[in-house]
Amino acid sequence: MKYRTVATGGTFDHIHSGHLALLTRSFDVGESVIIGVTSDAFASREGKSPDQTYDERVGSLEALLQKMFPGRRYLITKLDDYFGPGIASPDVQAIVVSRETAKRVPVANALRKAKGYEPLEVVVIDYVMADDAKPISSTRIRRGEIDEEGKLLKRAGS
Repeated sequence: MKYRTVATGGTFDHIHSGHLALLTRSFDVGESVIIGVTSDAFASREGKSPDQTYDERVGSLEALLQKMFPGRRYLITKLDDYFGPGIASPDVQAIVVSRETAKRVPVANALRKAKGYEPLEVVVIDYVMADDAKPISSTRIRRGEIDEEGKLLKRAGS
């Protein structure tokens, strides 16, 4: 099914295979994609410590989008909370999320209902696994456990 506008989001620190899967699915189901990128302040409130600043993360994301999805319509917005443009715009029809963030969608849809908007359709992607069968994440990359493709860089206890 193809939607006119879908939303997705993340911190996008050390863009990795999981981010690429999220973005690929977003562009597969959406004609236009709104991509929320977690602000530095919101990341800090959530206990995250990205290696890259918001501007650096957006720059890396822009470069990836131009390379992987040339000619596609998208808008990058700053996320200062969980919900961003998916709540604020009645034009957004669906949201593409990981299993981890899917649990927040009912709250988002309740907020949309209060505004008189249709609920968001939910498209959930599976985790992309590293070589050790654990999810690829920016946290694991920052720790030096894996690279952006999920290849192991060090063994536990080494």
